[in-house]
Amino acid sequence: MSENPSENAPDAPRKAPEPSGVDLARVALRAAKEQARARGDAAQQKKQARRGGLRSGARADGRDPMALGPAINRLISERGWETPAAVGGVMGRWPQIVGDDVAKHCVPEKYDEDERVLVVRCDSTAWATNLRLLAPTLVARLNEDLGHGAVRHIKVNGPGGPARRYGPLRAPGSTGPGDTYG
Repeated sequence: MSENPSENAPDAPRKAPEPSGVDLARVALRAAKEQARARGDAAQQKKQARRGGLRSGARADGRDPMALGPAINRLISERGWETPAAVGGVMGRWPQIVGDDVAKHCVPEKYDEDERVLVVRCDSTAWATNLRLLAPTLVARLNEDLGHGAVRHIKVNGPGGPARRYGPLRAPGSTGPGDTYG
């Protein structure tokens, strides 16, 4: 038996040989190259910052210009404007959604995103009454197109009347009896 018990043990950890002169030189060279690369990267970043920012390279990355369509879609999704943009599209396709007869007499005016109410103006009280009767069907059709709950209610306004004029005689350009008091 030998005097050293670790030599007899089969699973005893063996000491790694000490690196020789050539191995030490390789390790030192590798460390020097990494440090130089790090210094070069830092210098390159400073140079780019002085030049006005990062420049795009040969490969595609996030800094490359985008086509207008994808850029608009990205902006809409980042800002959370999906529903208002979809309702705006509905306003552009109003005749296809409600039909030509209704579209000739009723026009969407605005959409309240918080209340989810679509305001529609009609050119006569008869069409306003007709559209009020069709409102539940129209809300269901809009929600099929936009997604459930995008429009909860349709507010129908009749035709706007002419400006009220007080009295039979009126001076041109006057705003009524209050304009004489300065």
